[in-house]
Amino acid sequence: MIQHSLNIAYKEYSSPDELNDSTRLLLSKAWEACKSAYAPYSKFNVGAALELETGLIVTGNNQENAAYPSGLCAERVAVFNAASNYPGIAILNIAVVARTEPFGLQHPVTPCGACRQVLAEYENLSGKPISIWMQGSYGLVWMVNGMNNLLPLMFQGEKLKK
Repeated sequence: MIQHSLNIAYKEYSSPDELNDSTRLLLSKAWEACKSAYAPYSKFNVGAALELETGLIVTGNNQENAAYPSGLCAERVAVFNAASNYPGIAILNIAVVARTEPFGLQHPVTPCGACRQVLAEYENLSGKPISIWMQGSYGLVWMVNGMNNLLPLMFQGEKLKK
């Protein structure tokens, strides 16, 4: 037997004030999208904003449905929106934010497994790393550069092609 170990790298910022203007704008757009999330059941609103290599910002928010799991996460709404309307244009950055009425989120919210896999697919498709910016209810911001740091040992779709 051989035991292996994986390490991931992420940066932590105590406040958005430490970020450049374009990243603060991306987080701001994610917070705007978060406000109009449809989350009447969980009360957990998530917003996402992604920056395409053209500079265009595309947003999405979580959409719940009484017939679980028919809803969709904010990240996938934003990614699929971009892929549908701007096919072939690489995603460079995505900001993911969340808030909930019942309690404050002490730490940044991270994408779920399904969203991680979708982001990995589009990162692989473009051949360019995606920077993922995450924030919760408070100032703390985490940044992961490249999906290999957010989803190590990701599933590779190339093996499905014949």
